[in-house]
Amino acid sequence: MGSLRKAISKVAIVGIIVGIVIIAVAAGLLLVGRGGAATTTTSPTTVSPSTTATTGKKIRVAILFDVGGRGDLSFNDMAWLGAERAKKDFGVEVDYMTPPSTADMVPMLEKLAKERKYDVLILVGFLWTKALNETADKFPNQKFALIDATTGVERPNEVDILFREQECAALIGIYAAGMAWKLMQEEGEKGPVKIGAVAGMDIPPLWKFHIGYLFGAKYFEKKMGIPVKFYWVYTGTFKDPQKGYQTAWQLLQQGVKVLYGLAGLTHVGMFNAVIDWNEKGYGKAFAIGQDASQEWYAPQYIPLSGAKRVDVAVYTVIKMVVEGKWKGGIHVLGIKEGGVGIWDLDGVKTFAELAKEWGKLGKGLTPEKVVEIVKELREKYIPPEVKELADELKEKIVKGEIVFKTPRSHDEYEKIIEELEKGNLNAALEKGSVS
Repeated sequence: MGSLRKAISKVAIVGIIVGIVIIAVAAGLLLVGRGGAATTTTSPTTVSPSTTATTGKKIRVAILFDVGGRGDLSFNDMAWLGAERAKKDFGVEVDYMTPPSTADMVPMLEKLAKERKYDVLILVGFLWTKALNETADKFPNQKFALIDATTGVERPNEVDILFREQECAALIGIYAAGMAWKLMQEEGEKGPVKIGAVAGMDIPPLWKFHIGYLFGAKYFEKKMGIPVKFYWVYTGTFKDPQKGYQTAWQLLQQGVKVLYGLAGLTHVGMFNAVIDWNEKGYGKAFAIGQDASQEWYAPQYIPLSGAKRVDVAVYTVIKMVVEGKWKGGIHVLGIKEGGVGIWDLDGVKTFAELAKEWGKLGKGLTPEKVVEIVKELREKYIPPEVKELADELKEKIVKGEIVFKTPRSHDEYEKIIEELEKGNLNAALEKGSVS
């Protein structure tokens, strides 16, 4: 934790702002309904008993969603999935709550903490950051957990869960380049492989995604001997689907075959551009989602989604309480911990089922049909050698042979990107090297 303490103010910025992306994704998928070769996260080992060691009292957990509540097909629904799995595995009691507005967050936290009814209060998303900072010190005996954000203050009664986004994005970079290469072969096109991203704002969380995605693309280029032309566009917004559509369309016109969405509601517009590009006969292209599985939105054109496993984060917190291994501070989840990766077909089905439950699944689609379409796309457009390449990088990450840098300034970020564009993959690494 020593190095984390020194960097905590920097990490705070990263953790807090990253929630903007997620909230926008959730809003986008709610408002714009239309109709993964993968990393699999296995269920953690069941632990019992589900009672506190000191009192024998049954463990009780409160999940506090952001103001959107259930049905967002993103962070809130993932939090619910993780808590439900913990309830089954550990026998804990779980209650779910949604504040009517951000103004209600502090009163809700204070009321729950005063009642001493719950062993841990789990807060979903960055919108809870301010409220937690105003509350946590008043109730030192109440455990709090903040998901995908940090208050920037290290407290014994507070756990903050963050993610290593570079690891996920690096795998996406390999798969995106591989799918684009396959599409070019299918269409008889020559020249470099072209992949791109429609990003939101130029902020620290997107720096990490940018570094990882470009690293993966250049890893593919180095190992496969196939040149990759990489496009990264900041739209400046997470809330404008029309901007996302226009940006994506321009990239598609430049020959980009695969687009990665990192812009919340804005990248829902990117999805729509890719759909229209295909259906209007301009060519063939794919989109890639992020955070929750988004293949259900248009499974014939979205074969993959990067995973940010809020469900795993929630489960991890509950497991800490059940096992009596609570430790305040920042905890970071990557591929090794099952916190990031690429959604497997079980995950694709789960979110297609949720989309159906909330009336968002496209006409004529069933969860089973979504999985069937996605499975066929992955088998057809992800060549075996590309899958092997991604598995190779994943193994190095899991073993700790490769550790990505987290830039602490915009200048450092720009220098890393500049070196990656030259093919210097080691510029992105804190540990390890690529020869």
